[in-house]
Amino acid sequence: MAVDRQPVLKRCKALGISPMVLGYSKETNRHANANNRKKVSEYGMQLKEKQKLKFIYGVLEKQFYHYYEMAVKMDGVAGENLIKILESRLDNVVFRMGMAITRREARQLVTHGHFTVNGKKVDVPSYRIKPGDVVAVSETSKKSPKFAQIIEQTNGRIVPLWLDVNKEAMTAKVTREFNRDELDYEIAEHLIIELYSK
Repeated sequence: MAVDRQPVLKRCKALGISPMVLGYSKETNRHANANNRKKVSEYGMQLKEKQKLKFIYGVLEKQFYHYYEMAVKMDGVAGENLIKILESRLDNVVFRMGMAITRREARQLVTHGHFTVNGKKVDVPSYRIKPGDVVAVSETSKKSPKFAQIIEQTNGRIVPLWLDVNKEAMTAKVTREFNRDELDYEIAEHLIIELYSK
């Protein structure tokens, strides 16, 4: 399996995103470099937006392109559909409900079998969550000091409106689909669709 080993803060700086989006509290304190003064081509802008979205959700090219194909076939705006698909991934839901500090950690915790969906153990980070689904920390994992530590660290995190989270029970119910205007980072998703539809 391919692993992205590039330092997170360095990658955030290159893509122009805040590390807070990924769950990291450190802000990059380096100033924008000379590269930002160069005129970026349309293709360059499209590529950067694609890399940004792939990096935020930790998705590799093959899977990301598959999501693009799904988004185009769905009803509605393709760019919004793409973000909807990414937001409905199990690892993202775990991150959003505050049961992981970063999406990378969420992916690892899901892979290690710490979560259930509607009472059944699911260890696939890309598993798609639907409205009505209940995501919970498995009974055996609830006693782990690791989760008590995570809950403490993610205490101030804003939970999206489409999730009904119960921190005591370590569960979250997906009440509805994610809306584009609830996004907590800047992205021009239409550029990604343009890039792929060439």
